[in-house]
Amino acid sequence: MSHPMIVFDRVSKSYGSMTVLNDINLEIATGEVISLIGPSGSGKSTLLRCVNHLERIERGSITVDGELIGYRRVGNLAHELPEKLVARQRAGIGMVFQNFNLFGHKTALENVIEAPVHVRGLARRDAEAQATALLERVGLADKMQSYPRMLSGGQQQRVAIARALAMKPKVLLFDEPTSALDPELVGEVLDVMRSLAAEGLTMMVVTHEMSFAREVCNRIAFMQAGEIVECGAPSEIFDKPAFQRTRSFLSKVH
Repeated sequence: MSHPMIVFDRVSKSYGSMTVLNDINLEIATGEVISLIGPSGSGKSTLLRCVNHLERIERGSITVDGELIGYRRVGNLAHELPEKLVARQRAGIGMVFQNFNLFGHKTALENVIEAPVHVRGLARRDAEAQATALLERVGLADKMQSYPRMLSGGQQQRVAIARALAMKPKVLLFDEPTSALDPELVGEVLDVMRSLAAEGLTMMVVTHEMSFAREVCNRIAFMQAGEIVECGAPSEIFDKPAFQRTRSFLSKVH
């Protein structure tokens, strides 16, 4: 196995007196696809959002490709990085949200070129060529000049994936990318995600699509009450889970 791309080391987070992440330890290898599953409120999305410092952790550390995220160490103390430096780190960590988060006043093409031009400083002509190729890659060659309101939910989510890929991320995070979609549109988004997994992109996916998790992911991490209860290959987790909490959850969602 290649070196870890993402490392969670004793990561904990609370909201007031409520612990939402409790001593999380997890390593994700370069090119690995891991799915976080578990009941609502188990901490899956919070853990995902900590990877790019959208949520701040109270204890522990997260590194991406060897770089400490959100903080710098001085001796035994961790100091939060200025927002400008955090933004620079986020540029290498793509994220796809459940509600697309597209700019409504910009076309699909404009949505995809926005960050490469304004964050990475890419020349507009080069950004347009890259965006055109990415929109073709996600099956939207005929929708480049369409505004989000003219697109289905599945098409909007595929624009969002193209937008994340435009930054050439080391890691791509998916936070329930199909949960806001009508059932008949789910497949077109999962097909794009399958192709990205096949290309070797490191991905963390919070999902309720168990068939996708079983088929595409290298490992499944089952979370409950802010903890990773068990983590293993899909065949282990789905066919012979070690813990009753996992068995109970899977019996309800299968």
